[in-house]
Amino acid sequence: MISENNPLYVKADKLANSIYEIIQCFPKYELYGLTSQLRRSALSVVLNIVEGFARQSKNEFRRFLIIAFGSLEETRYLINFSKKQNYLNELKFKETVLLINELAKIIWSIVNKK
Repeated sequence: MISENNPLYVKADKLANSIYEIIQCFPKYELYGLTSQLRRSALSVVLNIVEGFARQSKNEFRRFLIIAFGSLEETRYLINFSKKQNYLNELKFKETVLLINELAKIIWSIVNKK
């Protein structure tokens, strides 16, 4: 099991929890659209990290990190889209994008390790 103190896990978990907090303010008509997709993409990031680590193989972990990165980029797009729709304020938007950027750097630093 991945340590709950691992910086990769900490940031991915923080992102998932932050997304769940953000979507509470989204319009109800987005419940089965944007809200659902954001929840799934953010959870996919942390879940792929956890599953990849559990495989106990460097190659498998790397493969799951690449999948997690794809979900992270999906989350980034959905956050940008949500901002354009005025579903979240500038501060929450900037905080979330900063967290996504930090997480992306950590993921790629691990993926690109020789």
